[in-house]
Amino acid sequence: MEKYADEIEKIRQSAYDLHKSVNQTYGDDLPYGYHLDMVVQGIRDYGHLVCVREDDVLPLFFGGYYHDSMEDARMTYNDVKKVAGSMLTEEQALMATEIVYALTNDKGRSRAERAGEKYYQGIRETPYAPFVKLCDRLANITYSCAGEGAHSLHMKEVYKHEMPHFLPCINPRSTDQRFLVPQEVVLKLAECLIDDLEREEQNQSVWWHEY
Repeated sequence: MEKYADEIEKIRQSAYDLHKSVNQTYGDDLPYGYHLDMVVQGIRDYGHLVCVREDDVLPLFFGGYYHDSMEDARMTYNDVKKVAGSMLTEEQALMATEIVYALTNDKGRSRAERAGEKYYQGIRETPYAPFVKLCDRLANITYSCAGEGAHSLHMKEVYKHEMPHFLPCINPRSTDQRFLVPQEVVLKLAECLIDDLEREEQNQSVWWHEY
């Protein structure tokens, strides 16, 4: 990744500026870039488990930094593709934009409606989207588990409740490495969410052993 450090930093700063332009923050009024960096840290740590070729490195990072750009920063599909095309090859830009599109929630009145079956189907059918979505969830869970405020505690319980449903929904169980939901990341999620007592109590249905 050192080879692409300059390109990744350009993507990072562009995403930072985009979310800042719409006054979006994260958690306790942090810059939204804080969340983006957490997502991309997952890609840095575990991307080698899914990335099949060198040309896919930059689309993965772009997908991580821009994953909320359509949903939260008023970007259209073509807007994202144009930005990606200014930094990546045409093939890479298409891959990166498809990742962002797949991770964009549907319209809905509730959390469940916004992330329904059509949404998860799009993730399962898009190369690298399951992995980037998993890194996004890892970032959100890590932040929630580290916080002590009411919102963080609430979201920790929401994520814990969703996990047995969430993992099968993003996992196409494909033999194609680009669609993997790496066990290493799932176990990291478990470390955040499940304490030792709960592990013992739930040992008949331990979702973190199934992926």
